[in-house]
Amino acid sequence: MTNAAPTARSPVVDKRRIILDAAVRVFARRGFHACRVSDIADEAGVAYGLVYHYFGSKDEVLDTLFLERWSVMLEAIGEIDQQDIAAREKLHGIASFIVDSYRHDPELMKVIIVEVTRAANSFGQTHLHLIREAYTRIAAIVAKAQASGEFRSEVTAEFAAMAFYGAIEQVLTGWIFGLLSEDAHDYDEAKSFVVETICTGLDSPPPWRGSGTSA
Repeated sequence: MTNAAPTARSPVVDKRRIILDAAVRVFARRGFHACRVSDIADEAGVAYGLVYHYFGSKDEVLDTLFLERWSVMLEAIGEIDQQDIAAREKLHGIASFIVDSYRHDPELMKVIIVEVTRAANSFGQTHLHLIREAYTRIAAIVAKAQASGEFRSEVTAEFAAMAFYGAIEQVLTGWIFGLLSEDAHDYDEAKSFVVETICTGLDSPPPWRGSGTSA
């Protein structure tokens, strides 16, 4: 008796992921409030009912997209903070992560910024604690640098964190709406400009030294 030749197996298709990716494209193109679940299904090439198999509503789809990306960012901030490097380098690492996230998936970042973090609606309110968590973690980096003397303490750590993240988000918004030029050089430049703008205001001045001149 001979063994039968093994049959090729089709790769497993992650329909849930396909639906989420399709939703990003639809939300970015048409706006969350202007689209319907059927639009997501059409974009994904799946039956209308399959979307409801995985998600109870388009609101849940948006929630899922936000929670996935935001949790990754919070984890990245935590990992960067664990590194034994200067606070300025940590802030540059965070700025780089956020800018590169936009660079690699601009549609998803557009959806998150326009529909959640900057939206004065139920989504922004529901996830306010998570949005604040990002500020809190950045503020902790600043506070530690202030305690060590690396940064001066005239500006509160909380305000510095808000200004830092707000500057990054404003740059991303400029790219989203075509207000800023956008190429590889601009991405790298933005990372440095944001850090330079914020950290220059926080840097402790060097110890005072006499001018060496005589009267």
